[in-house]
Amino acid sequence: MPLTLQESRCGKPNWVRYNVKSLNREMLKRSPRSRRKAVRPGVRFAIVASNYNQRYVDAMLRAAKATLVRAGAREIKVVRVPGAFEIPVVAAKLAAYTKRPFSAIICLGVILRGETTHAQHIGEAVSQALVHIQVAHHVPVIHEVLLLENEAQAKARCMSKTHNRGDEAAGTALEMARTLGALSTL
Repeated sequence: MPLTLQESRCGKPNWVRYNVKSLNREMLKRSPRSRRKAVRPGVRFAIVASNYNQRYVDAMLRAAKATLVRAGAREIKVVRVPGAFEIPVVAAKLAAYTKRPFSAIICLGVILRGETTHAQHIGEAVSQALVHIQVAHHVPVIHEVLLLENEAQAKARCMSKTHNRGDEAAGTALEMARTLGALSTL
């Protein structure tokens, strides 16, 4: 069985064995929807969504907005950009906004692989930029710019009512807003 490091009661490292199969079953039982609690007043969310591969991105956008609204979010700013490559510059601008900062920024896009390596380059550049933005600005940037092999994968991840990456992104944004909100009171 694999080992994982946990802290013991006395503060010393403690290696613990765990069963991967049972751990995965437990994780699947806890749906992201069941963990979503109401948001506190003043929490603001931004969503940056690309227009390229619009039918897939629109489905993720609808699911993300619905999840945020169900959780009680009152302010959701949506900004549309031409494609995935343009998402980071807008996310950076939103993250730098200090008058009324956003609690989390959700980035939605779909990149479909073609016959060249262009999609891979776009995906890597976007990923690197989004990581830099969230670390530099201390604002959670939720990365749901998907690099997919084909339209079947896009349909399964973006348009399914039971499994939608926009819904998952919003759930992560809600949890991160709560986490950073709690840390700000330390």
